[in-house]
Amino acid sequence: MSIFTGSGVAIVTPFDQGGSVNYDALGKMIDFQIENNTDAIIICGTTGEASTLSDDEQIETIKFAVEKTNKRIPVIAGAGSNDTTHGKELCKRAENVGADALLIVTPYYNKTTPSGLKKYFENMAGSVNIPVIMYSVKSRTGLNIPPKIVKELSSVENIVAIKEASGDISQVAEISALCGDDIDIYSGNDDQILPVLSLGGKGVISVLANVAPKNTHNMIAKFLDGNIEEAKKLQLEALDLINSLFCEVNPIPVKAALNMMGMDAGLYREPLVEMEYNNYERLKISMKNYGLI
Repeated sequence: MSIFTGSGVAIVTPFDQGGSVNYDALGKMIDFQIENNTDAIIICGTTGEASTLSDDEQIETIKFAVEKTNKRIPVIAGAGSNDTTHGKELCKRAENVGADALLIVTPYYNKTTPSGLKKYFENMAGSVNIPVIMYSVKSRTGLNIPPKIVKELSSVENIVAIKEASGDISQVAEISALCGDDIDIYSGNDDQILPVLSLGGKGVISVLANVAPKNTHNMIAKFLDGNIEEAKKLQLEALDLINSLFCEVNPIPVKAALNMMGMDAGLYREPLVEMEYNNYERLKISMKNYGLI
């Protein structure tokens, strides 16, 4: 049940001046991604500001992405919750509107114990018939997915992958050693794409790909083809831009970057706000140096 190999874009959710989802802009972004070799669309994740979308907005945005993509590449829908019942409902609704797979974040704020975490993912996966990617991002949720729990969950038929955004390469190595081919590993950090690939990863779920889809795809394709030097060159050339894209809370900088490119990413949902001036200027320089503006 592998979902994709390569670069999956954690796509932004553009908003219009009234604060509603701008479907026209989103459609253009999806086409831009597919035309530039992106391998999967991840809709309504962290970068998509799912936490400030209503349930109906989230499902409608997923539905739009599914219809716009029209089976050209997989559409992976963000889901999960700190309330299992709510999370299961989101999973079912995302499946019903045609999502090819789900990206399910760990419970946040109230968190849980390791045994509770295992039960949570079993419940989420058991509510649907499509593949599930577990999402480990302790910096956001306060809750890491321990490697031994990943190993135990790898026996669940439709839990097929993990987005590893812990930043802990040693943990990625341990997951790979424990799980082998039973779990696909995707980097959740753009500055660690090659290190994760070197440990058996299958690709990235990427913020960088919003603005540099072709290079992000090529970085992985070259590595998997054995062209390590060219892949390394692409990773290192992108490093300054990656750092600028994370100089403030994601997705503040990447939306600003897309707006610089004329992609009409629009506004933010509060409490996210416009970039600080100095950070905006830093991002602009990185974008110019990378050749995007």
